[in-house]
Amino acid sequence: MTHRIVILGAGYAGLGAAKRTAKLLRDRDVRMTLVDRDGRFFERVRTHQLATGQELRERRLPDVLAGTGIDLVTATVTGIDPDGRTVLLDAEPHAVLYDTLVYALGSGADVDAVPGVREHALTVADPAGAERLNARLDALPAKSAVVVVGGGLTGIEAATEIAETRPDLRVELVCDAPMGGWLSGRARRHLHRAFERRGIGLREGVRVAKVGPKEMLLEDGRSVPADAVVWAAGFRVPALAAEAGLAVDGHGRMRVDDRLRSVSHPEVYGIGDAAAGRAAGGRETRMSCQTGLPMGQFAAGDIARELTGRRPKPARIRYEWQNISLGRRDGVTQFTRADDSPVNAVLTGRISAWFKEMITRLAAWMTVR
Repeated sequence: MTHRIVILGAGYAGLGAAKRTAKLLRDRDVRMTLVDRDGRFFERVRTHQLATGQELRERRLPDVLAGTGIDLVTATVTGIDPDGRTVLLDAEPHAVLYDTLVYALGSGADVDAVPGVREHALTVADPAGAERLNARLDALPAKSAVVVVGGGLTGIEAATEIAETRPDLRVELVCDAPMGGWLSGRARRHLHRAFERRGIGLREGVRVAKVGPKEMLLEDGRSVPADAVVWAAGFRVPALAAEAGLAVDGHGRMRVDDRLRSVSHPEVYGIGDAAAGRAAGGRETRMSCQTGLPMGQFAAGDIARELTGRRPKPARIRYEWQNISLGRRDGVTQFTRADDSPVNAVLTGRISAWFKEMITRLAAWMTVR
């Protein structure tokens, strides 16, 4: 009897899982379906480049999946019925049945965290948001104020990329904690020097209360002029898992066991940003391609082991580094322990930028190969 495997999402986790599963089960009686709303694989770690007008390689899913035997459905998932093992879609065929489901729908910008963000801010969480930001930047005259909110990797990379591409703009980063506070002292010092060289303003330890069309209001009552606000202060996952009755954590991420299966519905695998797995040291997995890609590869192997009667084994998710772009010719590479905590080893400058570019290309190749 044909075993139906459905993968939701074609990012690093989902597409990687689909391609590897197809290879491992090429001689088995399975039918694989990949559902994605865009019909293309986009390197999400490059959204800050797209936002500043850089041309990026586009990989169309029909080309990527050619010869794999994987059916592609271009549609948005509107619901999941775990009892009927059915995925509901907004376009043909409107419903897809599964025996095994891989949930890899990723995450997006949290535009409802603060009043006015959805109406007035721009994001770099996906290609559409990055393209809108690029259009706004192109329309801004010299000396316009661009305020990036969020001191994590996304905010840092967006601020430095914009400042490098548009040195005529007044770029500022606003964050509620020390910028790069999770990094080693050497890495943080390089970040601050990079901001100083590019003339990027920095406000740390402040929180945004409201975003308006031409300004931001801080919780302490101060107003920050802003011709464009780039919101990079946190991400959120789709509500589909929670709405379907799958076990989720307080952030809506699917709770999974040591094989990345839903703790409430073991026929469903949760991988990538939308799942709360466990990395080395018991830490919750971080939202990144460095997490999503190995989770996808592991899920593929576990599905193959399950269907071929081999002994299962737990996932081992380990970290090695964090790469931060500071424009095209500068960067910080923070090497880490397996549990993602920083060590003293750091790369900076052009060598870090080159290293990240090589790792980014490798991650894309591993996903689509």
